[in-house]
Amino acid sequence: MDYKLQMGVESHLEMGSLDHSSMDDLDDECLYNPEMDAQKAHSTDTIEQISLSSSLPVGGRKMIRNGVYKSIKTVVFSNKLNLLMPFGPLAILVHKTTAHNGWVFFLSLLGITPLAERLGYATEQLAFFTGPTVGGLLNATFGNATELIISIYALKSGMKRVVQLSLLGSILSNMLLVLGCAFFCGGLVFHRKEQVFNKATAVVNSGLLLMAVMGLLFPAVLYYTHTERHVGKSELALSRFSSCIMLLAYAAYLVFQLKSQKDLYIPIDEEGSQNEEQSDDDDEAPEISKWESIIWLAIMTAWISILSDYLVDTIQGASEAWDVPIAFISVILLPIIGNAAEHASAIMFAMKDKLDISLAVAIGSSTQISMFGIPFCVVIGWMMGREMDLNFQLFETATLFITVIVVAFFLQEGTSNYFKGLMLILCYLIVAASFFVHEDPSSTGESKQPKT
Repeated sequence: MDYKLQMGVESHLEMGSLDHSSMDDLDDECLYNPEMDAQKAHSTDTIEQISLSSSLPVGGRKMIRNGVYKSIKTVVFSNKLNLLMPFGPLAILVHKTTAHNGWVFFLSLLGITPLAERLGYATEQLAFFTGPTVGGLLNATFGNATELIISIYALKSGMKRVVQLSLLGSILSNMLLVLGCAFFCGGLVFHRKEQVFNKATAVVNSGLLLMAVMGLLFPAVLYYTHTERHVGKSELALSRFSSCIMLLAYAAYLVFQLKSQKDLYIPIDEEGSQNEEQSDDDDEAPEISKWESIIWLAIMTAWISILSDYLVDTIQGASEAWDVPIAFISVILLPIIGNAAEHASAIMFAMKDKLDISLAVAIGSSTQISMFGIPFCVVIGWMMGREMDLNFQLFETATLFITVIVVAFFLQEGTSNYFKGLMLILCYLIVAASFFVHEDPSSTGESKQPKT
């Protein structure tokens, strides 16, 4: 009887259902110690905490591993153009084992092509988290990052003419080739109507491009008319002063675009309705997270910087091996590779009848290169002790001036069709042929200067 009573009391104690009166009655009959129950409860909690702490890191590591795998699969293996990525390491291997500069240059170009496109992709993903206005600026900035990186490496090597010609070629390819292909492909898809875009954006960008032409024209005219007050110094001083003014104007343009006139840059169709386009945009969602986008931007920028160094080092050897002028390589080949992201996105948006975005990509990129990229390189050269100026020579300056005038005429109506696109593409072919037969004597001497 005492045994059964003791067992019942112990079972009640384990379930925690024993009241205080029964505890007092049975203190003498059972040898129960309250500290034992507390110790058991504490040990149970400790075991649970240990099991939880041991399981969380495993699950966390698995989650991180799955996230990394998914991010790599999305960014690296989702685009067929990324099949060209192995050409980047191959270019470095060929450079280390052989002296074929032509092959190193060609492989570096192929390796940079998918990197430039993926740089634009990561920027677009980051734009989902920053809003449309800041996202547009990010697209323009990192869309031109390839050209700016190549220019800085060339400037460091003392190749001033390569910097000037590659930036000039970026402007020409965006205004003629990229915009022309966007107009042409969009016009073919919507051949039964004329596509429309916001004329206010086109007018502002055309004005900035004409201001850039003015900044490039006066140093060249000053040099070729031999009217410098201080020979060899006035042209450089004017270039640096004009560059600071152009950077100030571009900063004011950013304030104008972001703060004062936001409504001017909202795409509006002829009927003034935006609901359908906004509903289409709402369906789109980011494929990678914000921090993944930032990490991929850093990786792509670093890899492009490495390949740009090899690209600049072998440009002279490629010119001699292929018997192609450096001017043609700098103005035509380099910008086509660097503008791969803008080229693809501008055509894609035009075929979706979102011509305002195509215009912002093509003309906006040209505006940023002319009003920010070129003056920025002049200031960077000033800091490096390099005499980088705005004298792009008469042939190049005249080409840019005529291009800006032609594009401004095509944009003044606020409409586009496939014929306008075809005209712009044919104009670019004329420009390309002109630089193929143009020999720039100053680029040959500068390209042979050793790096410091």
